Amino acid sequence: MGVVETSTRTIVVPRSGATVAHRNGGESRYARPKVAVDTVLFGVAERRLKSYLVQLKRGTNAGRWAFPGRLVRVGELLDTAARSELEASTGLDDPYLEQLFSFGDPTRDPKAHVVSVAYMALSGDPERVAACGSKYLAGRWFEVAALPPLAYDHSVIAAYALKRLKAKLEYTNIACNLLPRSFTFAELEELYALVLGRALDRRNFRRRILAMGLLRRLPQKRHGAHRPATLYEFFPRSLRTIEML
Repeated sequence: MGVVETSTRTIVVPRSGATVAHRNGGESRYARPKVAVDTVLFGVAERRLKSYLVQLKRGTNAGRWAFPGRLVRVGELLDTAARSELEASTGLDDPYLEQLFSFGDPTRDPKAHVVSVAYMALSGDPERVAACGSKYLAGRWFEVAALPPLAYDHSVIAAYALKRLKAKLEYTNIACNLLPRSFTFAELEELYALVLGRALDRRNFRRRILAMGLLRRLPQKRHGAHRPATLYEFFPRSLRTIEML
């Protein structure tokens, strides 16, 4: 980095070629990247693992699909930004939410250098998701295995989020956030098979899950075409680290 003296001010010249912004009165600084939050929302519907996407309304990626996101405001916490944008885009005000990773490729947004802090959110009731409001052209659920071409680097974020979900399913009780409050054991088993993408040893799976004491059997039963099915709930529902599989 070099320093150039002028009659009115000192200009700091970066050797890397970074842009320098000048102000009158001798003050100068580097142009800084913007920070955004983008959230991958997962849910299970129609016996498929799905993710919620919005169709962008403006900019160079107008018309393309992406995860709900926006720039972080000055003084705003990252988690607050992610939650407020997700609520504005989906109507969900209480989903499970966790930070994933920061994606900072300077070329990920063609208009500016934007660093995205990605989040993963889970919903046990995808039907609760409401219209996406006026900010986007549309919003809808897509099967994770058949996502459309995504804007920016959101395909990379999608792959990272799915990898995290699969990993946490194997060592935590995070599945409670992808199921309704009460469920059958068959629905729990199907959830694991859907997310992990493989068949399970049903007898061994049932034995291990019940032995962990994660579930509470409910007095109600679900009636249908076959014999009544016993209902369960996760208890407690707080996130715990366990040896699930």
